[in-house]
Amino acid sequence: MTKTSDSSYTARDIQVLEGLEPVRRRPGMYIGSTDIHGLHELVKEIIDNSVDETLAGFAQNIWIVLGRDEKITVVDDGRGIPVEPHPKVKKSTLEVTMTMLHTGAKFGGGAYKISGGLHGVGASAVNALSDWMRVEVRRDNKIYSQEYKRGKPTTKVSQTTTTLIPSIFKTPKTGTTTVFLPDKSIFSTIKTDFKTLAKKIKERAYLVAGLFFHFYDQRTNQELHYYFDGGIESLVRHLNRDKNAINLKPFYVSRDSNGILVEAAIQYNDGYSETIESFANVINTAEGGTHLTGFRMALTRAINDYARKNSYLKDKDDNLTGDDMREGLTAVIAIKMNSENLQFEGQTKTKLGNAEIQPAVNQVVKEAIDTYLEENPQDARRIMEKVILASKARLAARAAKEAVLRKGALEGMTLPGKLTDCQERDPALSEIYIVEGDSAGGSAKQGRDRKFQAILPLRGKILNTERARLDKILEFEEIKTLIIALGTGIGDTVNIDKIRYHRVVIMTDADVDGEHIRTLLLTFFFRYLPQIIERGYLYIAQPPLYKITSGKELYYAYSDEEKDQTLKIKTNGRSSTIQRYKGLGEMNPEQLWETTMNPTSRTMKKVNIEDAAEADRVFSMLMGNEVPPRKRFIQTHAKMATLDI
Repeated sequence: MTKTSDSSYTARDIQVLEGLEPVRRRPGMYIGSTDIHGLHELVKEIIDNSVDETLAGFAQNIWIVLGRDEKITVVDDGRGIPVEPHPKVKKSTLEVTMTMLHTGAKFGGGAYKISGGLHGVGASAVNALSDWMRVEVRRDNKIYSQEYKRGKPTTKVSQTTTTLIPSIFKTPKTGTTTVFLPDKSIFSTIKTDFKTLAKKIKERAYLVAGLFFHFYDQRTNQELHYYFDGGIESLVRHLNRDKNAINLKPFYVSRDSNGILVEAAIQYNDGYSETIESFANVINTAEGGTHLTGFRMALTRAINDYARKNSYLKDKDDNLTGDDMREGLTAVIAIKMNSENLQFEGQTKTKLGNAEIQPAVNQVVKEAIDTYLEENPQDARRIMEKVILASKARLAARAAKEAVLRKGALEGMTLPGKLTDCQERDPALSEIYIVEGDSAGGSAKQGRDRKFQAILPLRGKILNTERARLDKILEFEEIKTLIIALGTGIGDTVNIDKIRYHRVVIMTDADVDGEHIRTLLLTFFFRYLPQIIERGYLYIAQPPLYKITSGKELYYAYSDEEKDQTLKIKTNGRSSTIQRYKGLGEMNPEQLWETTMNPTSRTMKKVNIEDAAEADRVFSMLMGNEVPPRKRFIQTHAKMATLDI
């Protein structure tokens, strides 16, 4: 290695970014991404500034409007951002707040003890990433405003008589209005999604009892209003609405512990999956953190203590595990504390890191559950019967899992005979197609690229795993085969790093049976191997629906719209033969390769979990034991169905 002269590295090489330029240079550091998720983060940050006014005891209403021109308007009836000169910077406080990082009332324990914004970064980061922004402040019977372009002021803070508040609601006397247009040179899209934002808004309405949210989409004339008195107890009821609850009245506790407000709500159902939502200062901590750890410790200790005290556990060394407690558990844990002391892992706050929160939550929740179980013996008995049964099933499942592993080992290299494996041994370069039936499996085996593509045919429909515990699921031969082929293990022995393929592709026929098999497989992955979805390894193949032959020309269409376009443009009135593919087995190996399996020409859908709670509800409703919710869904959506008769 050759040394270079130190003189080549000087002060000129050190780049200094002023104002909000760092945000524009590295937007991902501040809002996570520049796709639609980052776009929604902008909206959330401005909404949370208004929520902070409510938490401080001043605002009662928040209005959000999605404009036809993709501008977003957020209005509150709080105090309004101060406009007088800042004593240190000698500029209007409004301008300082909107154009300088790490400023705002969330620092120094001033106006906001509890907040959900980016600690002063939020509003200015949104401004930096907006092509245009206007902020209006209503204070002292006056309106002040300032406009910005890509984070820089284009006007001075001045008094005005005009307002951009839409006429669909009455202008509040005090408060802040923020109108902004995201910068399309930064974001891959500036078209916000009404449904996704509605979920975020509704979530905040549950967490801040007594706050009215008014949400309008002028693009589609949709309108929603949210207000909940019951707080997170109402949220638990909502999450359980399509399930059969065991304790009809949710357990709820709200208590202060050394300046940390701890709230928890619990309601068990007769299902087998767990749904837990966790929050810190109204921020959804999707990856959990110390508050969730403290909650789980408290739940496990409290139920074990009650079980031992009331002879549900005969042996003093017996213990129910955390997994036993989670079967059928629906819970919400929320903490509120001084925002200046909050610690998160990652800028967009998905995991809470404060060590002191774990013992605080543990103590509050443990004491409250102890009291609840003693004072509600009927609910306690139902819950104990549920977790004891889960414990027995866990032991049975462990024996079944060991049998699966033994079976795999005895058959050599843990691979089942049905699997036609690929030559590649690097999981990152390998993919497995899960196909239905021997006919499709035969075409796929012949048409594949054996270097990196493996084929696993399944005979018939697999078990509906929404309605069965793991011990029963592992009695089903096709599921055992799938688990062995993937190599991850199952249940508490899952090790996603041992997966043998980084693309797991569901490839089923384009008919009702094929769609049902796909749904059954998705249910299995969502309930028992969600790590595969979270890692981005699960895909759905998209075989063509039609083969169109016109003379010597051959075309494939993947939808009815594409078929119509092909007939209109490419064949242009010539006589054509249209074949509707019902099954993969109707295609010869070459056709299946070219249309569905060739990486250079295929189309695949990647399976993601955008909203875990909503996904849980849909799977429970469609695949669970409760008939009325499924009946309502079918009646509501019957007209949308496309029947292929």
